[in-house]
Amino acid sequence: MELQNSTLGSGFILVGILNDSGSPELLCATVTVLYMLALTSNGLLLLAITMEAGHHVPMYFLLGQLSLMDLLFTSVVTPKALADFLCRENTISFGGCALQMFLALTMGGAEDLLLAFMAYDRYVAISHPLKYMNLMSPRVCWLMVATSWILASLSTLVYTVYTMHYPFCKAEEIRHLCKFPPLSKLACADTARYELMVYVMGVTSLIPSRAAILASYTQILLTVLHKPSNEGRKKALVTCSSRLTVVGMFYGAATFTYVLPSSFQSPKQDNIISVFYTIVTPALDPLIYSLKNKEVMGALRRVLGKYMLPAHSML
Repeated sequence: MELQNSTLGSGFILVGILNDSGSPELLCATVTVLYMLALTSNGLLLLAITMEAGHHVPMYFLLGQLSLMDLLFTSVVTPKALADFLCRENTISFGGCALQMFLALTMGGAEDLLLAFMAYDRYVAISHPLKYMNLMSPRVCWLMVATSWILASLSTLVYTVYTMHYPFCKAEEIRHLCKFPPLSKLACADTARYELMVYVMGVTSLIPSRAAILASYTQILLTVLHKPSNEGRKKALVTCSSRLTVVGMFYGAATFTYVLPSSFQSPKQDNIISVFYTIVTPALDPLIYSLKNKEVMGALRRVLGKYMLPAHSML
């Protein structure tokens, strides 16, 4: 217990990607630009979906939730990394580390489930358009969103509490983000069984969502190929290609981080992947969706024209 109390008082040392790079100032500027891009793009997408009454439909409602998750996810990690680099203060308290782990894993877990629900939404819209509003009623959409948030937060709470209950010998270095793999190396106890459990949970938690996404897009592809209209096929393929791009980025990073055994990961690779899914992906997701969706771009232009131009003219 004394060992754990010493950790509670001193916390951990976060060796961020900025401190561990060859050109920290350049990387700091790049990360800042990407973070501002993530804030702006996700914020504008949320604004357009919220303010445009025509976009209060299931697809855009779920897309708005994805933007919210991306916005919160990158804000859990990036400001802390930038502040630590600029202030030359790389410590994080025991409680702060637990909170960061809980929030980051909750956002990641919720996004994992939401992407599967979004794939189902596209399947219903393309394969069963006449039943769409019944199968994707507002009640169903809210149930999907609530399920994503609640299941993710409950499983993450158990995971975080159990991880942080270990006694830690002393304050040591953690790279970029508080999560189990680096913390397990600091524990003054045998974590082999827990590591195996985390690995099994990581694999099994990704299987249902991946299976749902694979089944949904397979059915979509079969439906699209039988569409008589070239324009209909093109529109469906454009919509699905943007979804699959986001899914590929998210699950690629998740597979490397939580499924690939730690023996196959190096600290440098882990840092690169961490930057990718905590900073790059949240910045790119809304751009991928909006640039390939004329309706979203039109909504953004209308919202900006309605609310930004009058304010500018008053100046």
